[in-house]
Amino acid sequence: MSLGYKWYLDVSKTTHYQPDYITYQVAEQTQVLLNVLGFKSSIALQEGEQWVRLYLNDIYIVRVIEGCNAISVIILFIAFIVAFASTIKKTVMYILAGTVLIYLVNVLRIAIISIGLYYYPESEHLIHGVVFPLIIYGMVFLLWVYWVNNFVKLKKKNAEHSAV
Repeated sequence: MSLGYKWYLDVSKTTHYQPDYITYQVAEQTQVLLNVLGFKSSIALQEGEQWVRLYLNDIYIVRVIEGCNAISVIILFIAFIVAFASTIKKTVMYILAGTVLIYLVNVLRIAIISIGLYYYPESEHLIHGVVFPLIIYGMVFLLWVYWVNNFVKLKKKNAEHSAV
């Protein structure tokens, strides 16, 4: 998965010097969410930049880069779930549900970071560097724990009962 994602990024960079499609979509969906929440937001591409600029009330707040699209986190999540797979159906369903949840929480995370930086720009390190990585990685960790406790152990218990 990581090699496939690297290939996708390499192809994106050779076709144009702008952000990849997924990163752009995350920025656009964050903009829509911010507008729904009552903020005046917009996004913009600048020639030669591989990120999307996000504006809040006409003030440049954040740049949404490839690392903000959560794909690397999703790949990590999927790799763990596959490593401790249950039945094919449960594994696939959990991967789909977890991937959608991670993606949605990530869009919400970027929106909240943007609002936080708009009101408290002096707290950038705390907001962007500590609190929100903790939220996204903490959620993935909890998803892993839930998976192991509710699906992997069931597999072990079933194996123990059939051995008796």
